[in-house]
Amino acid sequence: MNLLPHYFPALTPQQLQLFQQLETEFRATNEAINLVSRTDMDNFVERHVLHSLGIAKVIQFPKGSAVLDVGTGGGLPGLPLAIMFPDVHFHLVDSIGKKIRAVQFMAAALGLHNVTAEQTRAEQLRTKYDYVVSRAVARLATFHPWIAHRFKPQGVPGAGLYYLKGGDLTEEIAESGLKAKITDLSSFFEEEFFETKKVVFVPAK
Repeated sequence: MNLLPHYFPALTPQQLQLFQQLETEFRATNEAINLVSRTDMDNFVERHVLHSLGIAKVIQFPKGSAVLDVGTGGGLPGLPLAIMFPDVHFHLVDSIGKKIRAVQFMAAALGLHNVTAEQTRAEQLRTKYDYVVSRAVARLATFHPWIAHRFKPQGVPGAGLYYLKGGDLTEEIAESGLKAKITDLSSFFEEEFFETKKVVFVPAK
């Protein structure tokens, strides 16, 4: 857990305790339903918590804003971001029921009142959000149409999609036809894992 205060020195003792508790709860849940691989579990803070918080290096969600996490799986990046931004509402969705039940259980265990989790697909939602986050669910050309109409019309600063991806994205972004800004997470985190990791920002229209 030393990685978190190193990269995010403003975290409070309560937040650090919640991140510790998240690891404990996630480990126990992972034994039961296998949310991530065992190798990844050994590097949980680096590969999952810190990776999720890469979004917080690119955008500071304003108090009272609403964020949709699509294809959240085991609650990533939504749960770490919800701890980081306690005054922001996060709606986590996934089409797999057992994963959403696990997320609901973990959010309740951590007392995260700013999190709701629902078994559904993004394209079935009717609610509008200020921001959408996700972690490599599909190629951008496939993914973006699912969420393109999920943004509030008035638009807060930096409104749009923040998508955690890896590798060379030149072809994928060209294929999507979207205007995207790429931020290398290696600019913020020195661990080898982040060498190819990026946040892709696509502004809301």
